[in-house]
Amino acid sequence: MTQRKRKLGRGVAMVGAGMSAFGIRPDVTNRELFAEAFLDMVSSVDRGFDPQDIEALYVGNCGAEMWESQSVMGALCADVTGLTPRPALKVEDACASSSVAVREGIMGIASGMYDMVLVGGTEKMSILPTNWTTMALACGSDTTYESAAGFTFPGLYASMATAHMERYGTTHDDLLRVAIKNHNNGALNPKAHFPKTIKDVMDMRKAQAKEKGKPIPNWADEMEFLHDPRYNPVIAWPNTLFDCCPVTDGAACILLVADEIAKNFTDKPLYIIGSGQASGHNLHDRETLTSIPAAKLAAQQAYEMAGVRPQDINIAEVHDCFTIAEIMAIADLGFFKEGKEAATAAGEGKTARDGIKPVNVSGGLKCKGHPVGATGAAQVVEIFQQMRGEAGARQVTNMDINLALNHNIGAHGTTAVVQIYERR
Repeated sequence: MTQRKRKLGRGVAMVGAGMSAFGIRPDVTNRELFAEAFLDMVSSVDRGFDPQDIEALYVGNCGAEMWESQSVMGALCADVTGLTPRPALKVEDACASSSVAVREGIMGIASGMYDMVLVGGTEKMSILPTNWTTMALACGSDTTYESAAGFTFPGLYASMATAHMERYGTTHDDLLRVAIKNHNNGALNPKAHFPKTIKDVMDMRKAQAKEKGKPIPNWADEMEFLHDPRYNPVIAWPNTLFDCCPVTDGAACILLVADEIAKNFTDKPLYIIGSGQASGHNLHDRETLTSIPAAKLAAQQAYEMAGVRPQDINIAEVHDCFTIAEIMAIADLGFFKEGKEAATAAGEGKTARDGIKPVNVSGGLKCKGHPVGATGAAQVVEIFQQMRGEAGARQVTNMDINLALNHNIGAHGTTAVVQIYERR
């Protein structure tokens, strides 16, 4: 099937973005997390606005029915933010839920239906025990052919990682260097689930051993620590604990407006110039395990709509639920060649905050956290802050950020969303 080149029928701009603190948040509900993100977003709009001018809400949420025994999350978020009776849609597409919500909001404005919409997502994951949460997340896999055979998501991504190792000679150290890089970034993010470098974690473990009167470990560096199975056990080989993102509570939201009114709210609007979405086969039916075909197609759509190339993108927030996922993402997006070049990019400093292609400056899902229904929107919040020069200590300073991209995967590649942002 040949698809024609897509263009937005009307320009869409982003004028506000905010997020809650990410982490284990035992005393708040999904809707309260969303309210926290909403208030943060309101404070980010330079000239202010009347929230009653919001015409619709699109709220990503993956599993409130499982984790919180609560449905109708869109309407509840409208209620808690004082936006009832505006139409509110809950969007579910696994870990890509809020990126799909953002895309739906883009289309709501581009179609001329609305001039201002609120988009975002929320997820409260820490309510259930870890084994129950693992089962809840496994609903995103194929329950007939994958989870029924014992696959959990660490196992599914482990299959991709071992295939990558077999085909390209990728090593576990290549994966661990992604974790080190993203922890270095997340340590500078005050809203991250884990605002600590790997060295910080090492020092904490040494202090704990000393306090308990146990022998104090003497690791030479971060890599030696990460090779210690006492502190970094295998979850599903080659995925160890530090290869995996955490179970996280959090929310994020963004204010989108028609481009012709964007300057009413700020002198620094950001414009959404490219958007792509694709679906893909489950792992057992996929032609390759070393790439996510849906991500390649979504990226192609976004690049064509924006009229840009991979090398034009300055920074990117990509879906690194596991370290192998970032390695596949930067190849699927065309930033690096698939295989060894992508696998070694983190270790060579190419994707570092001061590298040639900064990736996951927020800390990524790995360190910032992965509240599944909110992850895509949180990526957009980081892009908003970076492109406006408001990211604080983690601000990218070695380049002028005119073009940025976010890449969000649903489940293990059954959904992929890529969006491109421009500062003019």
